[in-house]
Amino acid sequence: MIVGSGVGALCAALVQHDLGKRPLILEKTDKFGGSTAMGGGIMWIPASGPQLAAGVPDSFEKGRQYMNALIGAAPGSSPARKEAYLRTGPRLIEYLQSKGVPFEFCDGWSDYHDELPGGMPRGRSVSAKMFDVRRLGAWAPLMRRGAPVPLRATEIRTFLLAGRTFAGKRTAARVAARVAFMKATGKEFVTSGAALQARLARKLLDRGVELQLNSPVVDLVEEGGRIVGVVAECDGRSTVIRSRGGVLIAAGGFARNPLMRRQYGPQPSSIEWTNANPGDTGEMIECARRRGAGLAQMEEAIWLLSSLPPGAAKPFSHAIELAKPHSMVVNAAGERFMDEAGSYMETGQRVYAQGAVPCWAILESRHRQRYFWGRVAPGMTPSAWLSSGYMKKADTLEDLARQCGVDPAGLRRSVERFNAAAATGLDPDFRRGGRAYDRFYGDPTHRPNPCLGSIEKAPFYAVALYPGDVGTFGGIMTDEHARVIRDDGSVIAGLYATGNSTASVMGRKYPGAGASVGASAVWGYVAARHAAGAAGDA
Repeated sequence: MIVGSGVGALCAALVQHDLGKRPLILEKTDKFGGSTAMGGGIMWIPASGPQLAAGVPDSFEKGRQYMNALIGAAPGSSPARKEAYLRTGPRLIEYLQSKGVPFEFCDGWSDYHDELPGGMPRGRSVSAKMFDVRRLGAWAPLMRRGAPVPLRATEIRTFLLAGRTFAGKRTAARVAARVAFMKATGKEFVTSGAALQARLARKLLDRGVELQLNSPVVDLVEEGGRIVGVVAECDGRSTVIRSRGGVLIAAGGFARNPLMRRQYGPQPSSIEWTNANPGDTGEMIECARRRGAGLAQMEEAIWLLSSLPPGAAKPFSHAIELAKPHSMVVNAAGERFMDEAGSYMETGQRVYAQGAVPCWAILESRHRQRYFWGRVAPGMTPSAWLSSGYMKKADTLEDLARQCGVDPAGLRRSVERFNAAAATGLDPDFRRGGRAYDRFYGDPTHRPNPCLGSIEKAPFYAVALYPGDVGTFGGIMTDEHARVIRDDGSVIAGLYATGNSTASVMGRKYPGAGASVGASAVWGYVAARHAAGAAGDA
């Protein structure tokens, strides 16, 4: 039995069915797919088949070297779990490809800390290929979706530079042709996480695997020290559903649970800052805890600096924009305190470490002329942004600072130092642009550093930034077989967990694009095999 319907859940169900079992997926909301279907759907898998086929050599040893150098000691990242992840990841991709789920290597999407031993400047991430979601039939409108534009994960970077580069113009033309083809043929292509989830769902539907929506689990059933089922609210009635093979928790984290965020996470926080799916409310973590599960890394999330535009249905996330030239981030003293183009999880951690909630994005006129801000195209600044105070605008830095409540003298000093760095292309304070990942989202037409551009041409703009997220990153403790363990390390028989319901194998770091989706899929695969008694013959 599987609780939740993200990628870990669907992978586990596919494996279980292949092994002769009859999996049941229980999803508490009215749509399936979880946060996976709303996001990039990338999987960070060292030494996968698509990566090696693209001519990018890698190995288990090199992946381990990188994970050890980056993660260090963390409760969810034991040596045994890291080894299991690295050895299982390539097998998982090979298995899914054998079932008709095609992947492409995201060449150039660098590891986020590629400067470390074992880091890969060309990356280790793979993405599911585009899919016509209408092939799901009546289930198509029941799947969660992300962005409506059918942009492949590998196209996002160049598409956003359509006004700056030939590659960007070519990508924009390709996407426009794709949209026109959809209108002409009635097809409805989805990409990224939606493509991954739709492909897996189609495989499960073809096999008759049961997926129940609107079926929240409220408790686990324990007999003789073993988890043997769940109590679920199905059709408004409390129902005990038993499972001989145990229970897999794949229900996400607690990004949308304000009480749990106050109890475990750094403050201030708000559920208004998250982009996690609406069902990410943590009940299954609490259920597992009541049955003795250990919890760890509960203070962490997949942080993503975000802003709150007026009238928007969800926050804007700004990892891409902050890597572009002519922008910087400062605290209330007007001081920079991080590499703005670095790993988005790391930037969120630095905001909290500084007590800089909110911090401020400082944008120069050329940034607004050349680059997207959120989902708004270059050169377009909605009047509501200015009238509401969401975006500040001024002809001098001092006036801009006063509007933001930032120290004017501090901001002036920071800008002068930043401009000197931009002129040389070297950032002595935070090495912005020094990593391949920093430059991945930079502007390749800007010299000498694609991430550094001076802030000197009025008007100037500022936006308050908050430590948003796409899900929490701590939770139930599990072992290398995805079995739930107690604080003393003993196993709770019959109970497994994966995804953002768990304390991540990545610890408190984010190695590269798709580290959370990859881990969810891998441990779903591992759990399904172990529960079926097939763990030793992968």
